[in-house]
Amino acid sequence: MNLKFLGAAGEVTGSCYLLETDDYRVLVDCGIHQGKDDEDLSKSSKGGYFPFNPANIDAVLLTHAHMDHSGLIPLLSKQGFKGPVFATSATVEFCDVLWRDSAHLMREEAEWRTRKNIRKGLPPVEPLYDDDDVDRAVRLLRPVSYDEVMHLDAGFQVRFRDAGHILGSAMIEVWLGPSRDVKLVFSGDLGPMKTVMEKSPSIIEDADFVVIESTYGDRLHKDNESTREEFRAIISEALSARGKVLIPTFVVDRAQRVLYELNLFQRAYPQANSVPIFFDSPMGMRATDIYRAHPEMLSQELQAMIRGGDDPFSPRNLRHVASVDDSRSINQMSHAVVMAGSGMCTGGRIVHHLKNNLWQPSCHVIIVGYQAKGTLGRRLVEGEKVLKIAGEEVSVQAKIHTVNGFSAHGDKRDLLTWAGHFESGPLFIVTHGEPKSSEALARSLGEMGYRAIVPRRGEEINLRKADVEVVPEVMPLVPFQRSRRDEVLEALAEIASLSVGLRDKLSEGEVPKDAIPLIESSRTLLKTVERMR
Repeated sequence: MNLKFLGAAGEVTGSCYLLETDDYRVLVDCGIHQGKDDEDLSKSSKGGYFPFNPANIDAVLLTHAHMDHSGLIPLLSKQGFKGPVFATSATVEFCDVLWRDSAHLMREEAEWRTRKNIRKGLPPVEPLYDDDDVDRAVRLLRPVSYDEVMHLDAGFQVRFRDAGHILGSAMIEVWLGPSRDVKLVFSGDLGPMKTVMEKSPSIIEDADFVVIESTYGDRLHKDNESTREEFRAIISEALSARGKVLIPTFVVDRAQRVLYELNLFQRAYPQANSVPIFFDSPMGMRATDIYRAHPEMLSQELQAMIRGGDDPFSPRNLRHVASVDDSRSINQMSHAVVMAGSGMCTGGRIVHHLKNNLWQPSCHVIIVGYQAKGTLGRRLVEGEKVLKIAGEEVSVQAKIHTVNGFSAHGDKRDLLTWAGHFESGPLFIVTHGEPKSSEALARSLGEMGYRAIVPRRGEEINLRKADVEVVPEVMPLVPFQRSRRDEVLEALAEIASLSVGLRDKLSEGEVPKDAIPLIESSRTLLKTVERMR
């Protein structure tokens, strides 16, 4: 029984774990690496892409449809995989949409690179997969239900649980051995413990090994109310100055969340109802229809709105943009909200919107999702002032805003809260994060009394229960000493909590005479710390 880390180890994207027993080989996810401009099309699409023979894989367990988890399954099929791909019904529907769009984008990129290569006397570039490959991969998809145990093989059982990340996302429980000798849990991408769009993540209390994501393992998000206020303030500022708002959106979840937030914004500020909202993403429209088709998977908040006869994903003055010509015509408008993919600005229609608007000081760009290293979105967030977009240098004069609270990933507090329900003392294997985030989460888990490791890509561990106490030498335990930053942040969080509680208590009765100088002293001390360098 072995588990090998083929992606999302020391990085966020490219999730792929190989789980092997004596008789059965399963991949948990098979995702594409995002933010590595040349990787996907520089490798051979005919063979040799994977560090294993795809024909020898018996099945794929897919946590959700995002491309960094599912995007290489058509290539896996193209290179010989013929087994089932198990996923929830919503994930099956999303994959059909996302894979076809991916094939289209790969074809366009291959054609563009081929034109460049021909001028240099180099060979043409082929896309990793095409529409026919997607057709074959879609036929391998097998929908499963949440909370039902499936027997894949003798000594191999699995159960999908709701991960609260996007519609249809799952964490996966796996039991190995004839007597369920070893249990693993793959968290997939975990949503916040208090969600807006989807139901909250399922709670699991027992496992021998837990593979846990760490996208935001080193930071905290703002709460929903603060995030909503921040988003509305940016929109209000831009529209009051008759500027344009660009929102790069992931097709699944983030687009629907932004539509919902714009709907609520209009209810709070009816004067904004006349501002056109362009949903410039045909694929996003199809994904939104899938959300509408699965109200049972949505949060109670959204279900209540739907029962009341409202569509949470249809703000007033919403205009769906189908054709490329219609998309280009939006550039002639100065007063509008524009939503377009891709979410990391690596392709899609958002690219030409950025190219035509970033140079304008009246433009506001709202980043509402994670931006991987190497992506255009990441360079915007990091404050680069000149960017090369579609072959041209563009001066960045627009205002760039980052609203992290809309993330479909749980933050450090959410991850630790979910992990804290495990009573069996499992070994946590921290993946799906940049090194800083993964190591921070591992340290925090250690402080809670758990064992935790951060594997590197290509490493492998033995899962036999007798070896649970042994950490392979190639994967050293992360040191769990607390950093000065962690101590300060925890102290400040406690101070904030005490302040709120004290304020509520004092507002209900008389303030003691001695309280004022003590509180003033505390404020002075905090201001002194704030001025320190």
